[in-house]
Amino acid sequence: MSEKITGAEALIKSLIAEGVDRIFGYPGGTIISVYDKLYDYTNEIEHVLVRHEQGAIHAAEGYARVSNRVGVVIVTSGPGAANVVTGLSDAMMDSTPVVVISGQVNSKLLGNDSFQETDVIGITLPVTKWSLQVRRAEDVPAAIAKAFYIARSGRPGPVVLDLSKDAQTGLVEWKHEHIKFIRSYDPRPVVPPSDIVSAANLINAAKRPLIIAGHGVMISGAEKELKALAEKANIPVAATLLGLSSIPSDHPMYVGMVGMHGNIGPNYLTNEADVILAIGMRFDDRVTGDLSRYATNAKVIHVDIDSSEFDRNVHTHIPIHGDAKDVLMQLNPLIEPAKHDEWRERFSVCDKVETDTVKNHELHHDGLLTMGEVAECVSRATNHEAILVTDVGQNQMISARYFSYAFPRSIVTSGGLGTMGFGLPAAVGAKMGAPERTVCMMCGDGGFQMTIEELGTIMQYHTGVKIIVLNNNFLGNVRQWQELFFNKRYSQTPMLNPDFVMIAHAYGIPAETVENREQLQGAVERMLATDGPYLLNVHIDDADNMFPMITPGSAVTEIMVNKDMKFVYPA
Repeated sequence: MSEKITGAEALIKSLIAEGVDRIFGYPGGTIISVYDKLYDYTNEIEHVLVRHEQGAIHAAEGYARVSNRVGVVIVTSGPGAANVVTGLSDAMMDSTPVVVISGQVNSKLLGNDSFQETDVIGITLPVTKWSLQVRRAEDVPAAIAKAFYIARSGRPGPVVLDLSKDAQTGLVEWKHEHIKFIRSYDPRPVVPPSDIVSAANLINAAKRPLIIAGHGVMISGAEKELKALAEKANIPVAATLLGLSSIPSDHPMYVGMVGMHGNIGPNYLTNEADVILAIGMRFDDRVTGDLSRYATNAKVIHVDIDSSEFDRNVHTHIPIHGDAKDVLMQLNPLIEPAKHDEWRERFSVCDKVETDTVKNHELHHDGLLTMGEVAECVSRATNHEAILVTDVGQNQMISARYFSYAFPRSIVTSGGLGTMGFGLPAAVGAKMGAPERTVCMMCGDGGFQMTIEELGTIMQYHTGVKIIVLNNNFLGNVRQWQELFFNKRYSQTPMLNPDFVMIAHAYGIPAETVENREQLQGAVERMLATDGPYLLNVHIDDADNMFPMITPGSAVTEIMVNKDMKFVYPA
């Protein structure tokens, strides 16, 4: 008979057995037994002490997204557990594998409104793949194994384990067995060959095919198969926000980003496509605009690991329920070579109009610095090889558009939930998940201050995140809507900001302010040449807006190129 250990130690040993080498967390009373045992395993697991529990889960998301591993968070009960709910919602919407372990009061005290008691399971069930309260030490190893299997299989997502104090202090004979099967849970469905043949026949007969690559391409590791398909049949490839970097930005088949602030070509020509192959994306409202006027001429082939996405928003002619990589590996041999030269030329025409009406204004003019100009400069200085982490708002959309991507898993952003404050802690996790890569975090002055305390985490671990604050003293995204749709009534969007450079220096982080175009290039070069973290406080034009723009309720063909003009395809 093996020696018995506490549930807290069984938890740590089970995490190690699942391959965990890093945890993001914050200690407290109901989880202190786990932290006490963690002290004995510091050579096997590194714990990253964040400054707020929300920072822990966003850091775990960033770590998971770039490393293709499960992010792990440990927090205490009550307010500690409640502080991760935003991140759980974010991870759920963006299919990010995260396991959160929260402490809980002794099981005998449950339901008595004990100090720092919260119904964690009731709160988190709607925003997780699975939530479980563990009240016995002997249940800890199996709960960990099941949590990791569910979090990373199928459509990934967050899982919560709520451990009572007596589950942590009780004794168990530890044995960890990896889970490979759960009855009634089928994370990797077998695709009927007839579905593949039907899809191939539709693609081969198409005159104006379009591929829309979503986050699922990278989750499944299907980047090579995507590129092979596009090259073989000369099919234009567009990407959703989270699908960016699934194909290199300079690839001849890549035509840009779809969505409210996406590129003109892939948005406008969606309604001219006769076949759309949607891979690992969910046709959310920011992509489709008015559903009754979306993809009006197209037959849709929808590939997704989650069958609940089929026909949720857009009618699917051929749903293919399966892993994107598996599907494309079966589909590609059946695809016939094609040219589609005239069809591809229509994207080039749209891109020229976008360059003349939007890009030239954003990148080449004599006024104040613009957001796109800064993002393009940073991307170019990294040879387009950096990981871009964004916060949410104008900074997010502009950076996503003007960065270029040479490698997969090169963008970390809050897509579905749109969480301000996501950027800084997510960048910490991304740098720890991919320490060999340059990580550049673009944020606005508003979102930066929502989780600015994580500069302390960067200081403690000397995490080499390059922080670029696009500072316009406004909540810029809301200000743009107020300008365009609310008669310039700037209600509660102007911001009085502190000196970000002084704050960075207080945390021991090198920093400087960029006030004009002449200073930008040199500042970016100094930032990238510095070993460790760096902050640029860049003053930008407070009237700089995001265009192109498809306003809510509009069709994807109704594209604003500036506040006074809509796109018209040249005669």
